[in-house]
Amino acid sequence: MKNALIEEVGKAVVGREKEVELLTIALLQGGHVLLESVPGTGKTLLAKSFAKACGGDFARVQFTPDVLPSDVTGLHYFNPETRTFELKKGPVMTNFLLADEINRATPRTQSSLLEVMEEKQVTIDGETLTSAFPFMVIATQNPVESQQGTFPLPYAQLDRFMFKLPSDYPDYEDEAGILKQWVSKRELPLLKEVVAIEEIKKASREVRDVTVHNEITDYILTLIRATRSHESIEYGASPRAAVTLLKAAQGSAYLQNRSYVLPEDVKKLFHYVLGHRIQLTPEASLMKNNEQVLDDVIASADAPVELRL
Repeated sequence: MKNALIEEVGKAVVGREKEVELLTIALLQGGHVLLESVPGTGKTLLAKSFAKACGGDFARVQFTPDVLPSDVTGLHYFNPETRTFELKKGPVMTNFLLADEINRATPRTQSSLLEVMEEKQVTIDGETLTSAFPFMVIATQNPVESQQGTFPLPYAQLDRFMFKLPSDYPDYEDEAGILKQWVSKRELPLLKEVVAIEEIKKASREVRDVTVHNEITDYILTLIRATRSHESIEYGASPRAAVTLLKAAQGSAYLQNRSYVLPEDVKKLFHYVLGHRIQLTPEASLMKNNEQVLDDVIASADAPVELRL
């Protein structure tokens, strides 16, 4: 599954194999992903290409300050022909929702995604609707315009994203590949569905059977609790972060055709899961960034050794 998605998405987006792997893990574990990078690095194209390769329904909301919560979740409207109120479902009732430039929406509109991202349901005027399966929010945000008509995502919103993927500029070879891709073609390639929804459902059930040894859960707890006592961290990771890290590690092991989680799975995904879930003290933020502090945390904990099940 992973290789098929990487190959298909790679026809449109060059050099994003790691991002596709993490998107696949989030998809199998019911998670959501926040893509953050400067404009022009292919965030929206990556999200659209991944959804296309996975099949299923796709919807996009271009967030701006005038987008209302009902534009996201749906609403009841009065139909003058039938003289009744009817339900109009919002774009959240889909398999893949692209929340483009989510930090341009007001906090009120951003919060309209909280229920569906956590509980996989939306409530409209007292009526609760269950979202489709799979359901995945792929959001994008631009960090370079943080003070220009944007609204930072609150912690409660950030905590609902399994991964935050900060994308840097492509390296020389990948950027050269992008240029070559555009020498002769005038349009992006038409991607095809390479993974059926039924296959995703089957894999989502199987990933839950990946074994997590007690030593691994102890290791995860040690790391999570270390973020709460680190002198440079003002707010540490939540219990939801611990569960998310465990599920992410299961997904990583599954994609590598392993039936058990290794400490390396936890280490590999630690920064992607925790990077947006901690807040440094004002003093520490002058000297370090989140990644450097998380390096300290993971170096301070002894990983289980010789663990084979």
